[in-house]
Amino acid sequence: MQRELEGWQSTQERGDDGVVHSDERVHARHPVVAPSPAGALHLGDRYFSEVGRATRGSMRRRDTASGVELSLFAFGPSLLRFGPPELQVSVDHVSCRYPICGGLLARRPGGAITLSQRGTVEPELRATVTAFVPRLALPLLYDRLQHQLHVRISRRYFRRLIAEAAG
Repeated sequence: MQRELEGWQSTQERGDDGVVHSDERVHARHPVVAPSPAGALHLGDRYFSEVGRATRGSMRRRDTASGVELSLFAFGPSLLRFGPPELQVSVDHVSCRYPICGGLLARRPGGAITLSQRGTVEPELRATVTAFVPRLALPLLYDRLQHQLHVRISRRYFRRLIAEAAG
Protein backbone atom coordinates (compact mmCIF):
# COMPACT_ATOMS: atom_id res chain seq x y z
CA MET A 1 0.00 0.00 0.00
CA GLN A 2 2.99 2.37 -0.20
CA ARG A 3 2.59 3.26 -3.90
CA GLU A 4 2.32 6.90 -4.84
CA LEU A 5 -1.14 8.45 -4.83
CA GLU A 6 -2.19 9.85 -8.21
CA GLY A 7 -2.96 13.56 -8.11
CA TRP A 8 -2.22 13.89 -4.37
CA GLN A 9 -2.89 17.41 -3.10
CA SER A 10 -2.96 18.75 0.43
CA THR A 11 -3.83 22.29 1.45
CA GLN A 12 -4.37 23.92 4.80
CA GLU A 13 -5.56 27.40 5.73
CA ARG A 14 -5.77 29.00 9.15
CA GLY A 15 -7.78 32.14 9.73
CA ASP A 16 -6.77 34.92 12.11
CA ASP A 17 -9.43 33.59 14.48
CA GLY A 18 -7.73 30.16 14.63
CA VAL A 19 -10.27 28.40 12.39
CA VAL A 20 -8.64 25.68 10.29
CA HIS A 21 -9.60 24.38 6.86
CA SER A 22 -7.78 21.36 5.45
CA ASP A 23 -8.30 19.52 2.18
CA GLU A 24 -6.59 16.32 1.05
CA ARG A 25 -7.42 14.78 -2.32
CA VAL A 26 -6.36 12.14 -4.80
CA HIS A 27 -7.62 10.58 -8.02
CA ALA A 28 -8.69 6.95 -8.32
CA ARG A 29 -8.87 4.99 -11.56
CA HIS A 30 -12.36 3.73 -10.71
CA PRO A 31 -15.03 4.60 -8.15
CA VAL A 32 -14.19 3.15 -4.73
CA VAL A 33 -17.80 3.10 -3.47
CA ALA A 34 -21.21 2.81 -5.07
CA PRO A 35 -23.39 5.94 -5.31
CA SER A 36 -25.62 4.86 -2.41
CA PRO A 37 -26.14 5.58 1.29
CA ALA A 38 -24.16 2.40 2.05
CA GLY A 39 -21.31 3.69 -0.14
CA ALA A 40 -21.33 7.03 1.67
CA LEU A 41 -21.25 5.31 5.08
CA HIS A 42 -18.39 3.13 3.88
CA LEU A 43 -16.32 6.28 3.25
CA GLY A 44 -16.84 7.40 6.85
CA ASP A 45 -16.34 3.95 8.37
CA ARG A 46 -13.09 3.41 6.49
CA TYR A 47 -11.73 6.79 7.61
CA PHE A 48 -12.35 6.04 11.28
CA SER A 49 -10.90 2.54 10.85
CA GLU A 50 -7.76 4.10 9.44
CA VAL A 51 -7.53 6.45 12.43
CA GLY A 52 -7.29 3.38 14.67
CA ARG A 53 -4.72 1.70 12.43
CA ALA A 54 -2.54 4.79 12.00
CA THR A 55 -2.47 5.46 15.76
CA ARG A 56 -1.86 1.77 16.55
CA GLY A 57 -5.10 1.61 18.49
CA SER A 58 -4.44 4.59 20.75
CA MET A 59 -7.36 6.46 19.16
CA ARG A 60 -10.49 4.39 18.87
CA ARG A 61 -13.91 4.97 17.43
CA ARG A 62 -16.81 4.73 19.83
CA ASP A 63 -20.37 4.92 18.46
CA THR A 64 -22.76 6.73 20.79
CA ALA A 65 -26.42 7.70 20.74
CA SER A 66 -25.42 11.19 19.58
CA GLY A 67 -22.83 10.22 16.95
CA VAL A 68 -19.20 9.11 16.97
CA GLU A 69 -16.35 9.74 19.39
CA LEU A 70 -12.65 9.25 18.93
CA SER A 71 -11.39 8.21 22.34
CA LEU A 72 -8.00 7.67 23.84
CA PHE A 73 -7.76 3.89 23.99
CA ALA A 74 -11.02 2.05 24.61
CA PHE A 75 -12.43 3.99 27.53
CA GLY A 76 -10.30 7.11 27.75
CA PRO A 77 -11.43 10.68 27.29
CA SER A 78 -13.13 11.81 24.11
CA LEU A 79 -10.52 13.47 21.90
CA LEU A 80 -13.07 14.47 19.25
CA ARG A 81 -16.85 14.14 19.22
CA PHE A 82 -18.85 14.08 16.01
CA GLY A 83 -22.57 14.23 15.31
CA PRO A 84 -24.30 11.53 13.27
CA PRO A 85 -23.20 11.14 9.65
CA GLU A 86 -24.88 13.36 7.07
CA LEU A 87 -25.00 11.54 3.74
CA GLN A 88 -25.25 12.97 0.24
CA VAL A 89 -25.67 10.74 -2.77
CA SER A 90 -26.14 11.51 -6.45
CA VAL A 91 -25.07 9.83 -9.67
CA ASP A 92 -21.58 11.38 -9.57
CA HIS A 93 -21.12 12.42 -5.91
CA VAL A 94 -21.07 10.46 -2.66
CA SER A 95 -20.19 12.01 0.69
CA CYS A 96 -20.31 11.36 4.40
CA ARG A 97 -20.06 14.47 6.60
CA TYR A 98 -19.57 14.40 10.35
CA PRO A 99 -20.16 17.67 12.22
CA ILE A 100 -17.55 18.31 14.93
CA CYS A 101 -19.31 18.61 18.31
CA GLY A 102 -16.33 18.98 20.66
CA GLY A 103 -13.78 16.89 22.52
CA LEU A 104 -10.39 17.57 24.08
CA LEU A 105 -8.76 18.45 20.74
CA ALA A 106 -11.46 21.01 19.81
CA ARG A 107 -11.54 24.45 21.40
CA ARG A 108 -15.27 24.63 20.67
CA PRO A 109 -17.93 22.80 18.66
CA GLY A 110 -18.06 23.66 15.00
CA GLY A 111 -16.87 22.60 11.64
CA ALA A 112 -16.94 19.16 10.10
CA ILE A 113 -14.98 16.43 8.40
CA THR A 114 -16.33 15.30 5.03
CA LEU A 115 -15.18 12.18 3.18
CA SER A 116 -16.23 12.16 -0.46
CA GLN A 117 -15.97 10.73 -3.93
CA ARG A 118 -16.80 12.94 -6.92
CA GLY A 119 -17.03 11.77 -10.50
CA THR A 120 -17.69 8.45 -12.20
CA VAL A 121 -14.57 8.23 -14.38
CA GLU A 122 -11.31 8.62 -12.47
CA PRO A 123 -13.16 10.07 -9.47
CA GLU A 124 -11.61 12.44 -6.99
CA LEU A 125 -11.47 11.26 -3.38
CA ARG A 126 -11.35 13.91 -0.65
CA ALA A 127 -10.95 14.23 3.10
CA THR A 128 -11.93 17.79 3.98
CA VAL A 129 -11.96 19.48 7.37
CA THR A 130 -13.84 22.78 7.43
CA ALA A 131 -14.21 25.46 10.10
CA PHE A 132 -12.45 23.45 12.83
CA VAL A 133 -11.06 25.31 15.86
CA PRO A 134 -8.29 23.22 17.40
CA ARG A 135 -7.49 23.44 21.10
CA LEU A 136 -3.79 23.57 20.16
CA ALA A 137 -3.91 27.32 19.71
CA LEU A 138 -0.31 27.79 18.62
CA PRO A 139 -0.20 27.20 14.86
CA LEU A 140 3.15 25.43 15.08
CA LEU A 141 1.80 22.87 17.59
CA TYR A 142 -1.32 22.19 15.53
CA ASP A 143 0.64 22.01 12.25
CA ARG A 144 3.29 19.64 13.62
CA LEU A 145 0.95 17.36 15.56
CA GLN A 146 -2.74 17.29 14.77
CA HIS A 147 -2.66 18.37 11.12
CA GLN A 148 0.26 16.07 10.25
CA LEU A 149 -1.63 13.15 11.83
CA HIS A 150 -4.70 13.99 9.73
CA VAL A 151 -2.58 14.12 6.54
CA ARG A 152 -0.94 10.78 7.39
CA ILE A 153 -4.31 9.18 8.09
CA SER A 154 -5.78 10.62 4.88
CA ARG A 155 -2.98 9.17 2.74
CA ARG A 156 -3.41 5.75 4.36
CA TYR A 157 -7.21 6.04 3.99
CA PHE A 158 -6.99 6.81 0.26
CA ARG A 159 -4.54 3.97 -0.35
CA ARG A 160 -6.78 1.49 1.48
CA LEU A 161 -9.94 2.60 -0.37
CA ILE A 162 -8.20 2.33 -3.75
CA ALA A 163 -6.64 -1.05 -2.92
CA GLU A 164 -9.96 -2.49 -1.70
CA ALA A 165 -11.76 -1.28 -4.82
CA ALA A 166 -9.10 -2.85 -7.05
CA GLY A 167 -9.85 -6.17 -5.38
